[in-house]
Amino acid sequence: MFETRPDCDEVVLLGRSNVGKSTLMRELTGHSGFTTGRKPGVTRSPNHYDWASEAFMFTDLPGFGFMSGVEKSQREQIKTNIVRYIESNADSILAAVLVVDGKSAVEIIDRHSGPDEIPHDVELFSFLWELDIPTVVAVNKMDKIEHRDNQLDDLCDRLGLYPPWQQWQDTIAPISAKRGSIEPLEEALQSILSEQRRDDLLKFVTW
Repeated sequence: MFETRPDCDEVVLLGRSNVGKSTLMRELTGHSGFTTGRKPGVTRSPNHYDWASEAFMFTDLPGFGFMSGVEKSQREQIKTNIVRYIESNADSILAAVLVVDGKSAVEIIDRHSGPDEIPHDVELFSFLWELDIPTVVAVNKMDKIEHRDNQLDDLCDRLGLYPPWQQWQDTIAPISAKRGSIEPLEEALQSILSEQRRDDLLKFVTW
């Protein structure tokens, strides 16, 4: 299990290893103290960035899926810990941001789809919806994609969202965290916070 978290409302970031969660965390918070690296699995425990005076924080959860040098049993345990964290704190999670690599997400989902297998991304997306946690899919690294609309439509299809992706702009946010281009995500989070009557927190997701 992960260590006890601070007692406050939060927005959680989750996703496969090496999709750019920590880079996105830096962009959202303006804080440069989050570790990033070329090897998957750099983040092994939750990283919290909180505003104590507001009782609010962003949380970067560890990446799931493949991690260099990490055994399958440990990878499965990390995923279990992520699920338990979300279940335990669902009442105070204002929004979840599922970060995917726009260039490879559809291919990875297809590779792990089968009669006896549900891809982690699809499974977690459904899990968050079942818990009634407002969820945004941050489709990262969009600057590397040529056929943007086709790729986003395919991703919607895999997640059970009827294309075209443009009708899901509160759910699908194409971004490039490394380039600092995250406005679609910020707009989606603003919409979620407004719907929850948490306008006091909008200042944390503005550009």
